[in-house]
Amino acid sequence: MPQYSSDTRSQQSGVSRRSILTGTLAGLMVPTAALTLGADGAAAVGPGPIRPLGTTRHITVYAEPLPGGLHGYGLAPGKATIPGPLLEMWEGDTLQVELVNNTDKRLSIHPHGVDYTTESDGSPFNDSFNEPGETRTYTWRSHAQTQLDDGHWVPGTAGYWHYHDHAMDGEHGTAGLRAGLYGGLVVRRKGDILPDRTYTVVFNDMTINNKSAPDTPMFEANLGETVEFVAIGHGDQLHTFHLHAHRWANNRTGYLTGPDDPSQVIDTRDLNPGDSFGFQVKAGQAVGAGAWMYHCHVQFHSDGGMAGIFLVRNADGTMPAGAQEAIDRFHEHGGHTAGSTAGTDAETRTQTDAATHAEEGHTGH
Repeated sequence: MPQYSSDTRSQQSGVSRRSILTGTLAGLMVPTAALTLGADGAAAVGPGPIRPLGTTRHITVYAEPLPGGLHGYGLAPGKATIPGPLLEMWEGDTLQVELVNNTDKRLSIHPHGVDYTTESDGSPFNDSFNEPGETRTYTWRSHAQTQLDDGHWVPGTAGYWHYHDHAMDGEHGTAGLRAGLYGGLVVRRKGDILPDRTYTVVFNDMTINNKSAPDTPMFEANLGETVEFVAIGHGDQLHTFHLHAHRWANNRTGYLTGPDDPSQVIDTRDLNPGDSFGFQVKAGQAVGAGAWMYHCHVQFHSDGGMAGIFLVRNADGTMPAGAQEAIDRFHEHGGHTAGSTAGTDAETRTQTDAATHAEEGHTGH
């Protein structure tokens, strides 16, 4: 697959993937840990707690204020974004998240889908949070699917998950979620296909990544690239996520395992508060390059601004015929009214250029 420098990506794309495959040094670097997967991640069989056999890695995440009363997580001081950086683990890995609270608010980081003790719960209920100015380490573990001595199978951790604040201005972090303290968490299984580009899309009340159309993120890819979407729901509204002209299998990866795979093939899925799912598609497969819409299919939600663009460029990165005109029409759409969360450039850095995975050392790519 082509590999882009961050400069090239920022010039050709209005979107970004700030991602870390546990152990990389910066959000836009090629995830080098993916090149050294190592052990097969099988968990021990038998009674007692499931213990990861993978790598233990450490990252530092900074919680910081953003303009307009918003807040975000970032991988370096002054780099907070909405959504926060996409965090990735291999099934069996342990991730130590050192959270630095650079705000004047109590807050935390609470994960979904992974293993953790009460000390790393990230909730006031378990006295697990950061006071203003405090640094605290949260430990997240993962495990492969395991058969116990009694014959029962314990599911593995691999999946599309997420993390968020659970402590700002209350016991459940409602204010933190509304302010933008959330992000994606992907736990991969050995042998999983790695995407060329990954995008996090969060339906948060009546916004997408705390934006309303026409200011919602435009996700970009070249024709034929493998694109991964991590979809997350927050807030008080029930939603559906719909992507025009692309379909995926309703299973863990979005791929069919073979011609007899009974998984339902869909192009729309419920996305409600606390939900998360992900899938991969080949950009423009069977339909070609163009500007394709993604949106909530609750009609008054899409009319109210819950819509955005998935721009599939030609294979050489050039703009396909008619795409710019479609983008212009979207920006002039009278039914889309920008909400109060439109904000500034500092708030939209999350989706400003696309990241690339390295091919080496991976099966299935």
